[in-house]
Amino acid sequence: MGKARLYAGMVLALSLMGNAWADGYADYPEAQQMAQQLDKEGIRKDWVLQVLSQAERKDSILEAISKPAERRLNWSEYRKIFLTQARINKGVAFWNANESALSRAEAQYGVPAEVIVAIIGVETSYGGNMGNYRVVDALSTLGFDYPKRGEFFRKELANYLRITYKEKLDPLAFKGSYAGAMGYGQFMPSSYLQYAVDFNGDGVPDIWEDPVDAIGSVANYFAGHGWVAGGVTVLPVMPPAGEGWKSLVQTGLKPNTPLNQIRQAGIRVPDFLGNQNGLLMALETDKGQEYWLGLDNFYVITRYNHSRHYAMAVYQLAHEVKMARDAAGEKSK
Repeated sequence: MGKARLYAGMVLALSLMGNAWADGYADYPEAQQMAQQLDKEGIRKDWVLQVLSQAERKDSILEAISKPAERRLNWSEYRKIFLTQARINKGVAFWNANESALSRAEAQYGVPAEVIVAIIGVETSYGGNMGNYRVVDALSTLGFDYPKRGEFFRKELANYLRITYKEKLDPLAFKGSYAGAMGYGQFMPSSYLQYAVDFNGDGVPDIWEDPVDAIGSVANYFAGHGWVAGGVTVLPVMPPAGEGWKSLVQTGLKPNTPLNQIRQAGIRVPDFLGNQNGLLMALETDKGQEYWLGLDNFYVITRYNHSRHYAMAVYQLAHEVKMARDAAGEKSK
């Protein structure tokens, strides 16, 4: 966070230069309303408008959000992006480098180390790719020029300005995804405000440059969304002959079918899972459909990204990284 703090004073000084705004977004009515609201909270209106005047519309962002990989790829195609040997090897290295923080996070929040590692691996390849767009450009473009979800992204933009103003950070310095997600774990600003933690004890929750804070923050996010320590996430199932079971296949994300009902349809489900709710789903692959049964922890992963493909990639990457690390440990004995 060093450079961001170094330049923060410069940006604050720019806010004193009057109202000679650049083209940007400062003149948009919604931007004016945002500046007035933030001013009431103690965030200076002229500072907000100066920042927004320097935000740039990016058409590539609007193009990217219209065709996310989760919707245009089948499961086989999507899986190939994340379940690579290189990403698995990097996951093992990241785990080894941050073993203490991961063990502490697992103990404190109940989230397995491999799941935390997999989230960071899927999101940014363990910090190697945190995004190429300025966060202020992404959130402004989507907030003011993407009516379909403009209100959501304007709220995230306001939260981003709250974060950078309070922490005396340069709002023009940070880069992230095309949707404005930030840091190792790609938190949206609202998630940062609610779930980012100072896990290394230095007084600042730094998800951008500090993997320890990022690890604690991802674990806190999962715990806050109801992760069940020791719970099963998802398991493959083999559908029986006939057609009756097909009415139980769901298209949503939330488990809402009692497991006994799924058993009665002829699908084998382990007895130890009891009669909790499950999500019977079909994933389209290059070789036909795969059938899986998602449970509450699977749904928790989809709170990070509302996609079955995403949750399955996290689950399978977590498994592969753990297997590879365990195997390496056995060889070293």
